Amino acid sequence: MRSHEPRATVFETAAQAADSLKQFKDIKHALRNTASNTGKAPTLQTNEAKEELAQVLDTAAFFLNGGRDAGYLVECLVLQLHDLRSECSPETWKELVPLAQAHPIRDKLMADPFTRRSYEKPRGYSGDGVLLDLLYRHPAAQEEVESSSQFGQDIYAYTSISSSALAVQERREILAQFVDETAARRGGAEILTVACGHLREAEFSSALAGKSLSRWVALDQDEANLTVVGKDFAETVVEPMAGSIKGLMAQQYDLGLFDLVYSAGVYDYLPFEIAVALTRRLLDLVNPGGTLLVGNFSTEVVPAGYMETFMNWSLLLRDESQMREIVVAACAGQDVETELFFGENRHIVYARMSKPA
Repeated sequence: MRSHEPRATVFETAAQAADSLKQFKDIKHALRNTASNTGKAPTLQTNEAKEELAQVLDTAAFFLNGGRDAGYLVECLVLQLHDLRSECSPETWKELVPLAQAHPIRDKLMADPFTRRSYEKPRGYSGDGVLLDLLYRHPAAQEEVESSSQFGQDIYAYTSISSSALAVQERREILAQFVDETAARRGGAEILTVACGHLREAEFSSALAGKSLSRWVALDQDEANLTVVGKDFAETVVEPMAGSIKGLMAQQYDLGLFDLVYSAGVYDYLPFEIAVALTRRLLDLVNPGGTLLVGNFSTEVVPAGYMETFMNWSLLLRDESQMREIVVAACAGQDVETELFFGENRHIVYARMSKPA
């Protein structure tokens, strides 16, 4: 009898592995047909989910051990984990995560510098500036990529253009666009970025390059991030500033007011009450006629299953209605114009809050 615990199966032939994959796809097809007939998404029982996880990982490991088409195979793995995650209850999925991380395939995936950095968390958290540089394919990450094996680089060639990576790359451009639009609307505009990372969006800002901003405060609690910002933007109006979300909410910093305040990588970690409180605090820092922009990864993120297992990176994903609840609660009693919108692939939901002039 087959164990429900994921384990490293060594198929004797490629045909056996292909047959395993075909059976998996047939099962998935049947489940989808059932779902379409009932109008409800199927929910796997825990033992069924463990069995399916084992089959997914065993099959992927077999083909990855062949050393070919690593990027394509990881893409398939991402999609299969996405399907499996969507068919499990949150409680069942929580049981699957450590089982996936204990599977020998994890060691193969650690060859990817992006996956490895998130899993190992050298600074104590996944989304540091170096990891984002890997997502951006920024020149600053080139040495880390080139020091990886060819197998790791093949995986990275996919993970750095996955749907979530593309959403983050687009986010950088959206942030720069908001900065430039603010500068065009108000000469000598002042900007505040909360959790700035390496502030790579500033490289896309024509307002910064054209010296039409008077101040750009880049707040972050990671001193290593601020060191990069200070070096890269030393000859500009960018001001690196050490500070935390807790200190910001406690009003420990004398910041003044800004024409644009934005935070793109914080809300994914904040429970509802704290997200509301932070939004209120950030609104207090916005000048009349100014704007607050925040973003959150949406529930439509496809690589979430891969992120939570092999990247050890869990986010609080929110749909449009959940994001609206935060905005409505934070803006209650205030004269604020609000708008929610998605990035192109709907992996990030944004909230814009503007004060009247």
